[in-house]
Amino acid sequence: MVKIRLRRMGAKKAPFYRVVVADSRYPRDGRFIEEIGTYDPRQDPAAIRIDVERAQAWIKTGAQPTETVRALLKKAGL
Repeated sequence: MVKIRLRRMGAKKAPFYRVVVADSRYPRDGRFIEEIGTYDPRQDPAAIRIDVERAQAWIKTGAQPTETVRALLKKAGL
């Protein structure tokens, strides 16, 4: 199954995330199909940049967003 999920980047205790489309069998920080955005929780307010058109296209083709990504997509306007 294809999922839209977060990929953790950044240093220890300084998380930065990329929103990626990946097969559910791939590791969290491993291989992915496409990067569609970023999420920086350390900024105030948290910086969310997501390509809404690409996210919609992936959801229409059957990709399932995780709970966290679903909340981020709502904040981004999807």
